[in-house]
Amino acid sequence: MKEKNKLLQSIIEGIQEKKGKNITKIQLKGIPGAICDYFVICEGNTPTQVSAVAESVEEVVKKNTKESPIRIQGQQRAEWIGIDYGNIIVHIFVPELRQYYNLDHLWEDALMEQIPALG
Repeated sequence: MKEKNKLLQSIIEGIQEKKGKNITKIQLKGIPGAICDYFVICEGNTPTQVSAVAESVEEVVKKNTKESPIRIQGQQRAEWIGIDYGNIIVHIFVPELRQYYNLDHLWEDALMEQIPALG
């Protein structure tokens, strides 16, 4: 469990380092049909920022935990990048796509936590 917390903290740190905003941590553990234990969802203002946030997450996680993602999707257009760490999946959106897909409210019975932005 301690390793998962370190991974979660590293993901959030990577997002905050590049000024990712509206960070939400959703605990899905124990919910029937959930594909992982946590979703971490955030936004970048532009595809360039979305890309920078994704790179930062990957770098900080690698530095702090030595873990690499299982897969990364969406880097070409960088309007929605998904980073899969197995039990934790990170979604980085431009605001309009986040609103469209509305992943934040997919599981109503999930425990959600808003993470404050830094600075």
